[in-house]
Amino acid sequence: MSTETRFEFKAEARQILDLMIHSVYSHREIFLRELISNASDALDKLRFEALTNDALRPLTEDLHIRITADPKERTLSVSDNGIGMNRDEILQYIGTIAKSGTRDFAKALKEAKDKTSAPEFIGQFGVGFYSSFMVADKVTLVSRRAGDTKAWKWESDGTGTFTLEESARDSHGTTVMLHLKPIDKDDDDAEDYTQEWVIRDIVRKYSDFVAYPIRMKVERQKWPKDADGKTPPDAKPETVIEDETLNSMKAIWMRPEKEVSEEEYKEFYKHISHDWNDPLRRIVFKLEGTTSEFRALLFLPSKPTPEMFLQPKERGIHLYIKRVFIMNDCKELIPEYLRFVRGVVDSEDLSLNISREILQHNKQIQIIKKSVTRKVLDTFKAMRNEDRKKFLEFWKDFGATIKEGLFKAEEDRDKLFEVCLFPSTAAGDDLCTLEEYVERMKPGQDAIYYVTGETRTTMENSPLLEAFRDKGYEVLLLSDPVDEVWVQFVREYKGKRLVSAAKGDVKLGTEEEKKKAEEAVKQKSETYKDLLEFLKTRLSDHLKDVRLSSRLTSSPACLVGDLGDMSPHMETLLKASGKELPKVKRILELNPDHPLVEKMQALFAKNKEDPVLLDTAEILYNQALIAEGGKPENPAAFSKKVADLLLKAL
Repeated sequence: MSTETRFEFKAEARQILDLMIHSVYSHREIFLRELISNASDALDKLRFEALTNDALRPLTEDLHIRITADPKERTLSVSDNGIGMNRDEILQYIGTIAKSGTRDFAKALKEAKDKTSAPEFIGQFGVGFYSSFMVADKVTLVSRRAGDTKAWKWESDGTGTFTLEESARDSHGTTVMLHLKPIDKDDDDAEDYTQEWVIRDIVRKYSDFVAYPIRMKVERQKWPKDADGKTPPDAKPETVIEDETLNSMKAIWMRPEKEVSEEEYKEFYKHISHDWNDPLRRIVFKLEGTTSEFRALLFLPSKPTPEMFLQPKERGIHLYIKRVFIMNDCKELIPEYLRFVRGVVDSEDLSLNISREILQHNKQIQIIKKSVTRKVLDTFKAMRNEDRKKFLEFWKDFGATIKEGLFKAEEDRDKLFEVCLFPSTAAGDDLCTLEEYVERMKPGQDAIYYVTGETRTTMENSPLLEAFRDKGYEVLLLSDPVDEVWVQFVREYKGKRLVSAAKGDVKLGTEEEKKKAEEAVKQKSETYKDLLEFLKTRLSDHLKDVRLSSRLTSSPACLVGDLGDMSPHMETLLKASGKELPKVKRILELNPDHPLVEKMQALFAKNKEDPVLLDTAEILYNQALIAEGGKPENPAAFSKKVADLLLKAL
């Protein structure tokens, strides 16, 4: 047997352990719920692996969880006969805390104003196992992976190190033993977690619906009976040990909704999602028909958690077939843009030995996915209609993810547009649907106008929108990175074209007004022809064209792109992701009625070699960059030119 090896926790892990151990928490009982949930996951994983591994199938005959309490030794153990872990897996899953969220967890925990609410962060960051240290001063874990002969023991007192050594275990699975802290008599919330009634109460409260039996040996006083079934007068009770199952194991999704309490639904959600917040909404429905039959219990989270997006493979939608667990996160049951939805789907039609490969091409799975998607989107619409303010809060957290469906799931696009919300120049602090935008369109307006950018404030104040604002045209203000993508795929909505206010030559008004504006620009272009050509040549390193604008009313200049050009916001996003991009040259549009442009024309006519002319042109270009949220390529040179011009003006 190998010798003990001592490891040190990483700095963030030690910080979390210290916060857990030395802070005062309410609801310390959640540690048992987390250990039971982990054990349930281990049993699920063994059953899933056994579907494709014949050698593991005999190990799934009596899957269960066992709780063992020893009041004398002050220990509490939670054991399972699930998949178990080998040495590397223990180091990966137990030796490292919250690989993706440790720093965020520590920050959230330290900044929590109400320290009694701190355990609610636990599930968010994947550190539930370490909630054990709220009640234990030492934790010992022994695990043996199914199919292996070696077992391994992990142990830590939470002070910054842990040990790992080869050990022994009679069968596959994991045992977590907590060496409980002494009971603080001055703490009114202190519980003795070795007492049967305390354990029973916690299991009933948090884990009654766990699909596997949670067993515990209990002492009972049994009175002897005679042949007639009566207790003799001089009889004395005998102490016997009985093995009791503490949970009902009822499939909550099979019970009528009116027979399930709100608390039961909340606890079931927390069990399958490992999210410690209550769900925002539940969706309970079933489909009965000739093509497919299934039941679904789905939940919408109230708040996004890191693992909903960083580690979705362990949660998602659980697939059951006739109450038999098949797999976690069945991606085939729900589109990726709804990946934050949690819950269970239980089918009556699918084969128990179905594989991932078969799922992808299974007709019944496609029917279920279509039904689930439609039900979730209908729920979004109902939420918006019932309480728009509350739905807005939900949309701020999950809207960007939902909008991915606009380009990833064309078949859902029409229903998505019924619920997708967008900021606009006419919506104020509210957001609007495209349907609401269309209802407000001006007579004769044939396009839905939008602009993309980094922030709403920058877009609202952009020179690009001056003509739109003056003529009363509403413009969508799209600042989410995903907006840059879906607008490339969606060309129209209910016959109305989607048009970027920052690209091409936008013309507004009636046909007659458009014709007059086009004629006016054409005439002025003749006047400004030589100046425009001069500026185009001198600024060719930055621009591909310089022209007069019909979209400016008060600013001297703005930058626009051709219809097929990448937007500045998209360019910024791609560069931030490390992509090498060729320089995208833009078009500088000048306002022919602005005094500054008129003076540039006069100066050009007088002396086109005047250095002030070129300096002014470069300042104008950089000001246009700044107005759209960009920055000059050479801020120092730009600043000097501005200072020089100010000095000459004074």
